[in-house]
Amino acid sequence: MHHETKSNMKRIAEEAEIRVAKSILRWKYKKEGRHVPPQYRLENESRQIAGRAHEVLAERGKNVFKELKRVYKGR
Repeated sequence: MHHETKSNMKRIAEEAEIRVAKSILRWKYKKEGRHVPPQYRLENESRQIAGRAHEVLAERGKNVFKELKRVYKGR
């Protein structure tokens, strides 16, 4: 895959993660009866949440891959 195409796809995926996090945050604030914070704050919070979620998923994916390798080496 061309480097520029790969970068664009990564950027699109990151933006989608942020939009999902923002949507969930907005829903959570409304569900709790709290005022939805200003757009800039909601954007910052959603970026932090999306970043953390990405880190957790990446780490768990590594652990799963390591476990699969260990299982197949034992065969």
